[in-house]
Amino acid sequence: MRIRSIFLLLGIVLTTAFVALNLEEFNRLSLLSLGFTSVQAPLAMIMLVALAAALMIFVLFSAYAKSAYLIENRRTARELKAQRELADKAETSRFNELQQYLAAENHALADREAETILRLDERLARLQQDLESRIEQSTNTLAACIGELEDRVDVATGHPVIEAESHRLR
Repeated sequence: MRIRSIFLLLGIVLTTAFVALNLEEFNRLSLLSLGFTSVQAPLAMIMLVALAAALMIFVLFSAYAKSAYLIENRRTARELKAQRELADKAETSRFNELQQYLAAENHALADREAETILRLDERLARLQQDLESRIEQSTNTLAACIGELEDRVDVATGHPVIEAESHRLR
């Protein structure tokens, strides 16, 4: 229980005890003026009823304010929940879009990589063919130069070319 409720209950209990102890005085008649007429009534009892009425009005107003607060709190909680769900859906949507974008970029990168590897393989094949062609040309040029040198050596030494070829075949 809250401290206010405890004080309110304590006040009601003390007032009730005070009225019970002084009930004769609360019921004594007094002459009361209402402005346009005069009436004989127990003043203390009228004041007690007015206090009880004020207390009831206060309790009803307090209950109304609390129920209005609870209704507003529930409405706000529902709106907050709806906004949270909307934000979660938007976040999930953004994550899905990001995942799709990254997958597309990954595929594009793989395609570019495959294309680059293919071009590199083609270039390496052309370079290998060019290298083999140059090696063959160099071999032919070197063989021609060696043959020419052998011819010069044979002519200079006086050996016929046929003997040099038979010597090479052995």
